[in-house]
Amino acid sequence: MSDKGFSEKDEIFSKVLRAGRRTYFFDVRGTKAGDYYLTITESKKFTHDDGSYHYKKHKIYLYKEDFTAFTEILEEMTDYVIDQKGEEVISERHQKDFKKEGFSENDSEEGEIVSTEKFTDISFDDI
Repeated sequence: MSDKGFSEKDEIFSKVLRAGRRTYFFDVRGTKAGDYYLTITESKKFTHDDGSYHYKKHKIYLYKEDFTAFTEILEEMTDYVIDQKGEEVISERHQKDFKKEGFSENDSEEGEIVSTEKFTDISFDDI
C-alpha cells in the first residue's frame, strides 16, 4: 500500500454500460505508487443447457501515457464506421422481426437449439 492507502486493485471511480448480453465496466484504479490507470472489462453471459450460466471476461489496462493516442485512434475508428455505414444497426440479428432460418425464438444466440420441453411436460404415452 502506498501512503495514500490505495492498493493496486482499489476502484476509485466506476461506470457500467449494459449492452444486451454484454456489460462493459470502466474502472479507474489506483497503483501502489498512488497514480491512476483505467481498466475496461467486457463481460458476456453464456447460458448452459441446464439453465446455469457463466461469464467470460476480457480486460484492457490503459495507462495515462497511452490515453491521448488511444482516444485519438478510437475516435478515428468510430468516426470511420459512422461515416461509412451510418448510425443505424444493419445486422439482421438486430432487427426486431429477425428469425434465423431453421431456429425459433427459443433458440440461443449462439446457434444452439434450446429445448422447450420442461420437466413438468408429461406425455400421456409415458403413463
